[in-house]
Amino acid sequence: MLTFGLRCHLDKTRIVYCKQDGRDEDYPVTSFTFLGFDFRRAPIRRRDGVLMCGFVPLVGKAALTSMARVIRQWKLGRRTSLSLRGLAVMINPIVVGWINYYGRFYKSRLINFLEQCINPFQVKWAMRKYKRLRRATRKVRRKLAEIASAYPGLFTHWRHGARPTGSTVGAV
Repeated sequence: MLTFGLRCHLDKTRIVYCKQDGRDEDYPVTSFTFLGFDFRRAPIRRRDGVLMCGFVPLVGKAALTSMARVIRQWKLGRRTSLSLRGLAVMINPIVVGWINYYGRFYKSRLINFLEQCINPFQVKWAMRKYKRLRRATRKVRRKLAEIASAYPGLFTHWRHGARPTGSTVGAV
């Protein structure tokens, strides 16, 4: 590597044991993070439908923390000057980028995370925007579910299956 002007960083360079089915030995290092993905042992479903453990890339814990921080910084619950379409225009480009990058592997984990992080803020937004819904959390969730059923492509995460609870349309 020195011939190319490259050196290994002593703290970052290490040998990782890829623990998976058929490889169950104990080693001190069994996972690593690279480009926002955590490579580690996780359950996977083979093409024939059998569930097994494999060494796979998952959305990294640091990446999920960073995404959650960005979602909180949007302060969706306080953007009552925007319409629902305005909210979609604001957040869709960022969410599309996350889904395109991190959704390459284990997309279901990312979509579940987005559903848990974004949809509650949409409920909070509706409760603050419309006075008659101030204290009607269930009613707001139901209404958002109806909107998601009628317009499943309005928000990118809805399009990928992270619809509000009670939505009747299946994931695309």
